[in-house]
Amino acid sequence: MTRAEGLAIWIGIVGNILLFGGKIVIGFWFHSISIISDSLNSFTDIIASLVVYISIRASYLEPDLQHPFGHKRAQPIAGLIVAIFTGIVGFQVITQSASRLLTGDRMQPGLLPILLVLGVLVIKLFMHLYVRRVARRTSSTALMASATDHRNDVLVSGAVLVGVVFSNLGFPIFDPIVAILIGLWIIKAGFSIGRDNIKFLMGEAPPAAMVDGIREAARAIRGVERVHDVLAHYVGTMIHIEVHINVDRDLNVEQAHAIVKQVQGAIEGLEGVSRAFIHIDPLEVP
Repeated sequence: MTRAEGLAIWIGIVGNILLFGGKIVIGFWFHSISIISDSLNSFTDIIASLVVYISIRASYLEPDLQHPFGHKRAQPIAGLIVAIFTGIVGFQVITQSASRLLTGDRMQPGLLPILLVLGVLVIKLFMHLYVRRVARRTSSTALMASATDHRNDVLVSGAVLVGVVFSNLGFPIFDPIVAILIGLWIIKAGFSIGRDNIKFLMGEAPPAAMVDGIREAARAIRGVERVHDVLAHYVGTMIHIEVHINVDRDLNVEQAHAIVKQVQGAIEGLEGVSRAFIHIDPLEVP
């Protein structure tokens, strides 16, 4: 794990612990279901950050007998766990908010909840921008899931602010209504995070532009007469590739092997590629 990744994760853990404590206290003090619901979101963010921390550490482990191609699938697994937790919280928020709406329990007005939510907005915006920058630099899908979660929290906090402000203006019904909208948004966010990470676990093919780049890298090697049957898929966050090349049928084994090693090195030098498997075919004589 790089230092930047570790710092980004611990910023998320410590920040979410502080936010959870502040939200839960103010939420119960002023009977705000939207703030209480948002505190549950922060609680799952703490768990998610711990899962991300464990997964990133695991992804850097060296290949072993049980995992000969490494542990890169650990990161998308963490992203999927984050998605599941997010969906569960969204459902809980909706049920609690609907119950509050039916019972008629109302939030107590006050300035402190408004100041709290404004502070959360600023903190979460900083966390989103910082973690997203580190995720892009390290190509970490687990950190990108965290960055997306922080971004969603910014939007959720904005919705909470609307509910709290309207409650202070004499429209308390906005508090549970906004909380229900928050719950729906949390579920949607969980679905998006899960969808983005499932493709890495299912072995989805990389973008066509990357496959074209692989073909060009192979063709550029001297001695490669033709490139065909390029098969690529994700193994965790990295790409494994099988490429068939045609070479002069009159080459001896040593010469053909040298070409294969050059093609393999060129492809594995591309960003995002972990392994390249090269198959030799003799060039057909017309």
